Amino acid sequence: MATKSLASCIFCKIIKGEIPSFKLIETEKVLSFLDIGPLSKGHALIIPKYHAEKLHELPDEYFTDILPAAKKIALALGAENYNVLQSYPMFSTRHPRQNNGRIAHQEVDHVHFHVIPKPSASQTEGLVVSWPAQKPSMDELKKLHEELVSKL
Repeated sequence: MATKSLASCIFCKIIKGEIPSFKLIETEKVLSFLDIGPLSKGHALIIPKYHAEKLHELPDEYFTDILPAAKKIALALGAENYNVLQSYPMFSTRHPRQNNGRIAHQEVDHVHFHVIPKPSASQTEGLVVSWPAQKPSMDELKKLHEELVSKL
């Protein structure tokens, strides 16, 4: 299994034990720990033990432990409602996305996933989501579908 680390990366430093963390789950491929700036009680991070800035740069074998870790954390929290997402804008939780790159609001340049309990329907704890849905025509969707399928 390939490994890659970046000396200046805060998450790589946590993986190496150079920065302390409240570890939850650790496997050969991932590390999970409590977020020190949680959106709600139990908010946790899951990071691959391979430094990749963007999702498409991460070798496939590192994905195998991410969702099982997220599931174990959600079960341990007893969270009936929760969000699992890849990265989010650290200072703005109104527009969470699959953030890959600075202009997409990625704050730490290391692929990471969040498990965020949503204990109530309030707008004061857990993830607060805005979903600015677009309204493409069926022709636009068909064209996009054909383009994507040809590349897959």
